[in-house]
Amino acid sequence: MKRMAFKTLTEYLAWLYFQYLLITGIYVLEPWEKSIFNSVLLFVVAMVVYTSYVFVPIHARLALRFFAGVFGGQTENAMTLMS
Repeated sequence: MKRMAFKTLTEYLAWLYFQYLLITGIYVLEPWEKSIFNSVLLFVVAMVVYTSYVFVPIHARLALRFFAGVFGGQTENAMTLMS
């Protein structure tokens, strides 16, 4: 497979942006439509990152606690009862 030769970082970033335009198909949109599309996309990505940051650790902790109980691990309540 042929590798792309990039001279500078800005050339590489411009190539990535061009690929983004081609893959999403927004190269055919007007500039104001592109800005709206990019704003909505940025907002959705920001919300996904935020909810992942807030809720994934909680769900992971609950899942670990559940599976520890299922597979015979002692829970925090059992440890306090024994001491």
